[in-house]
Amino acid sequence: SISAGLDLPGRFLFATLTLMTLIAILVFIEEAVYIYRKIPSSKRSIIIWINAAAPVISTTSCIGMWVPRSTMFTNFTAGIFFALIIHKFLMMMIKECGGQKVLLRRFENGLFTISTGPCCCCCLCLPRVPITRRTIFWLKLGTFQLAVFRPVLVFLSIVLWTNGNYVLYNVSPKGPALWINCFIGALTLCALWAVGIMFRKVRILLKCKNIIPKFALYQFIVILNQLQTNIINMLATQRIIPCAPPLSSTARGSYIAQQLLIMEMFLITVISRVVYRRKYHDLEPLECVAEEPEDKQQDP
Repeated sequence: SISAGLDLPGRFLFATLTLMTLIAILVFIEEAVYIYRKIPSSKRSIIIWINAAAPVISTTSCIGMWVPRSTMFTNFTAGIFFALIIHKFLMMMIKECGGQKVLLRRFENGLFTISTGPCCCCCLCLPRVPITRRTIFWLKLGTFQLAVFRPVLVFLSIVLWTNGNYVLYNVSPKGPALWINCFIGALTLCALWAVGIMFRKVRILLKCKNIIPKFALYQFIVILNQLQTNIINMLATQRIIPCAPPLSSTARGSYIAQQLLIMEMFLITVISRVVYRRKYHDLEPLECVAEEPEDKQQDP
């Protein structure tokens, strides 16, 4: 039992983190009830899904902290939810613009800037593409592919893990872990790129909807859940994070990552409640909407 090997400060830390997880869940439930009552049905479910990201990641991290053997399954759950949230955030931006038809009318003859992060932020020579049904379809597909393929790849990882062929922290080219993680990383970058392209176009229009703080919270979830966790695991794999008996370096790195995520996701849950609970002004009528200054100069 994990709790049996903990000293008094360790038990206090575990209890505090568990309490933070429970509070995050309660805050989300209260926020979901508010959204269900106050938000129009067309946007209700998407906003609830996005608000659920931090509490779900906090819960899976708490379970992984108490039951170390469940790490593969908690990562599987968090990975699926993370992939869905990226797609939901793109759909939320389209919904906040009034839907796809209204978005096309607002940005008629407009252009998407595809030289944006995380894939092409340095490729300033890339051409701008017109905003059409086809380009919006490709952006949706860019996020939807992650929601489809990531669960399949993580499920494959669990199957290989149960058979002893998949070692979570083995980065050897001969093992499947490196190749599966690289493929998941490439799919994730493509999905984030699609969201970045859409955000760059609608950020001025949706300023009255506080889209910038919402996007910032979404970015924090991406960075903390993916980049921070991977960096800590890499440090643990290279023994830079020392072992602390009875915990090995990799086990200790996993504990550190999970405990940090619980605290960070708790803060994001509280901040999300403030950001998404505000009452926002409606968008201006179509005939009064002005496009971004750069579009005025470069659009035909």
